[in-house]
Amino acid sequence: MAFSKLLLFFFVFLGGVVNTSLAGFQASQWSNAHATFYGDDSGSDTLNGACGYGSLFNGYGTDTAALSSVLFQDGYSCGQCYQIRCTGSPACYAGSPIVTVTATNLCPPNWALDSNNGGWCNPPRTHFDMSKPAFNKIAQIRAGIVPVMYRRVPCTRYGGMRFALQGNMYWLLVYVLNVGGAGDVCDMSVKGSNTNWIRMSHNWGVSFQAFSVLGGQSLSFQITSYTTKQTITARNAAPTYWSIGLTYGTDTNFS
Repeated sequence: MAFSKLLLFFFVFLGGVVNTSLAGFQASQWSNAHATFYGDDSGSDTLNGACGYGSLFNGYGTDTAALSSVLFQDGYSCGQCYQIRCTGSPACYAGSPIVTVTATNLCPPNWALDSNNGGWCNPPRTHFDMSKPAFNKIAQIRAGIVPVMYRRVPCTRYGGMRFALQGNMYWLLVYVLNVGGAGDVCDMSVKGSNTNWIRMSHNWGVSFQAFSVLGGQSLSFQITSYTTKQTITARNAAPTYWSIGLTYGTDTNFS
């Protein structure tokens, strides 16, 4: 079942609501890049992307960006948060306002075009292809492309991590959502109530998979951040009666 169909599924929350602390991951220094935009004014064309979050109306909204492959890191940068401000262009708004975006998509290379003339996301360029609503917060749309400064910042998430379950009785595919702190995940393990810990392999974007029979068991997850290497455990994140196609939430998150 396509992940986009999660729009039709119910969210099942097992934990209370918390405001993710910013005490853990710290903001980086400002660096130079360029930014363009894609989609329309509603942001609807940017609500599904290579990271696998499905409909971003379920949590991330339209302040999002597709990353060039240098930044995308084969999907391990999915969920990271960036502050971006326009600099050095007449199209920049006065005061150089800042917008905070979440990485939800890949801006692939376009080898048919020069990297300085249309192939904006070709390596080794660091580039943000922003949703149109996000771009319009820092620069006039007529510009098309503008120089920017950016930095990684902690992701403020309300509530704990969420786990969207896909697959079948022999194959569990888990999408990790609403990740706080550094916002990213590089490693994951699952434990059924009747099993030991099982290392999951990275499928793509924010999804990890285990080829095991785990039905009829409550599920716990261990999640490791790509940036900080911190590992936390979400115990009994999905109950014994968990079902494919549902999303389960906990009160566990990175800070």
